[in-house]
Amino acid sequence: MHVFEEDTAEGAVYRPENADIPLSRRPRERLVLESEGRAKIYTQGPDDRYVEQPAAWRDEGDTLVIQAAQGGPVLRIVEWSPTRLVIRPEPAAKS
Repeated sequence: MHVFEEDTAEGAVYRPENADIPLSRRPRERLVLESEGRAKIYTQGPDDRYVEQPAAWRDEGDTLVIQAAQGGPVLRIVEWSPTRLVIRPEPAAKS
């Protein structure tokens, strides 16, 4: 779950949903990494309910890269631990 209050110059901070995360009026983006390179990104929809975007992840050595199936920014996990991910968004490649 994106804990935007903890974002730094290094990137956006995500923590597990069961972490002690403060309540927020602003919906928090969620990211789910699954096996075999599958992922899901949950973002705020027009009526504040979450919208699921299928995505894929790949290992690039020192980082994991996540890309939504419908395009959008590339999410690069630049730091990880059991309690914290730091994700640096990058613009989507132009066709």
